[in-house]
Amino acid sequence: MCERNVFSLLCVIFALNVVRADVRFASYYGDHMVLQQAPARAVLWGYGSDQYKVSVILQGTNLYHTADVYVQNGVWRVTLPPTKAGGPYSVNVSQQGSQVTLTDLMFGDVWMCGGQSNMYFTVSQVFNASAEMALAPQYPNVRIFMAALNLSQEELIDLQKVQMPWSVPTAERVGHFSAVCWLFGRYLYQVLGYPVGLVESCWGGTPVEAWSSSQALHKCGLEKQEDVFSSDSYTSPDDMGPAPKRQNSVLWNAMIHPFLNMTIKGAIWYQGEDNAAYHLEKYSCSFPAMIDDWRAAFHLGSGGQTAPDFPFGFVQLSTWKKTEDGFPVLRWHQTADNGFAPNPRMNNTFMAVALDLPDEKSPWGSIHPRFKQDVAYRLTLGARAVAYGEKGVSFQGPFPDSVQLIGDSINITYNQPVSVTPTKSVFEICCTEEKKPCNGSSKWLPAPTMQWGERYVQVSVSRCESVVSGLRYAWSDWPCEFKACPVYSADRGLPAPPFTLNRWPQP
Repeated sequence: MCERNVFSLLCVIFALNVVRADVRFASYYGDHMVLQQAPARAVLWGYGSDQYKVSVILQGTNLYHTADVYVQNGVWRVTLPPTKAGGPYSVNVSQQGSQVTLTDLMFGDVWMCGGQSNMYFTVSQVFNASAEMALAPQYPNVRIFMAALNLSQEELIDLQKVQMPWSVPTAERVGHFSAVCWLFGRYLYQVLGYPVGLVESCWGGTPVEAWSSSQALHKCGLEKQEDVFSSDSYTSPDDMGPAPKRQNSVLWNAMIHPFLNMTIKGAIWYQGEDNAAYHLEKYSCSFPAMIDDWRAAFHLGSGGQTAPDFPFGFVQLSTWKKTEDGFPVLRWHQTADNGFAPNPRMNNTFMAVALDLPDEKSPWGSIHPRFKQDVAYRLTLGARAVAYGEKGVSFQGPFPDSVQLIGDSINITYNQPVSVTPTKSVFEICCTEEKKPCNGSSKWLPAPTMQWGERYVQVSVSRCESVVSGLRYAWSDWPCEFKACPVYSADRGLPAPPFTLNRWPQP
């Protein structure tokens, strides 16, 4: 009971608020938002009093839908009927005289955008930023939302704070939004022709462990917590301060788990730089495990509306330093050690190769290249082919179909026609004294290109005077200059991804 003192007025106000219990939406619903279109069904939820039902009305052109739902433990939830792309629509939610209305809602495809600083990297930081920002108002049906940066030791059901509520794009808003996310959505809209919703939830200098649930980490033996700071010194243009510690699940808890009730089409991801120096050897397990876990969690949270294998695109790391060697291994682990995506371990995924987009003079540091248009375009090709099943869209660079050692040369046959520029050192051979598996500490020698044709490249192994035990390509942090790698698709649009092959693989 409230005591008669200076705090009595606050006690009365608190009591009145408890009785009133205004109905409201969860944090990430708002005017201008995009809800997932048919055949999936969008989910709405929020808060109210357990004493009364909540009435929900969805209306728009040729559509009027009503639903009355119970409130359980202060939370109401409704699954809308399948609604085709378009709009605008409005939603009114009411309970005992209290009501709230959302307007200018669109139905379309909703994409999550996650990762670390290269996903956080804004449109205002890219090459031709002014021109890109000026285009924003021409795409009023590409809507944007940004979660605020927060940590939590426990799984949250809602966001603690919103950085940017759902918005119709303007130059200013887009300037503060993820470049890869925005450009991906814009390019996608140009193909689809219907609304696209983009949800940005990322934080610079963070490892995959922070974005993974405890269940996902358990699958890779990463339950033990290591309390160390990230080495990523990147600070956002909004002066967000230092990156969080490398704490397991703290960003999953605060910045992903709250979204699980949302029905989404898919996700794109740009992360890995931090893991090049943190649990690198585990990334071939932890990254695919995170994808699997996100898929299962979004499917369950949305009541089965988000696909259990929703499409997941990611960016294979670009470059940082010409003297480092962590990125090649991380790039390989990003593909679960297959070299390409989708693959048997990572179904319904797509990958944008970015190792040919270095930016040594980036004012944000060479680890943050400004060529985000190319990255987003390559992601869009993958989404068109994998997420939307568009036929005839080339989205993967050339990858070896077969490798043959013939005399003093190796003949590499690719799975598609190639465009080749001769190189003295980007191909390398592993030279051993006996037949044994190769690794990073083995003796690797340059294998210059000798000749090439429509689908093959021949490299020399003459420098190896013992046993040729392996072959690798573009196995360095910075293997080539801007769009100047040795092997591309025939139209030179897509670079060949790096690979490493063992002649005598480990049992």
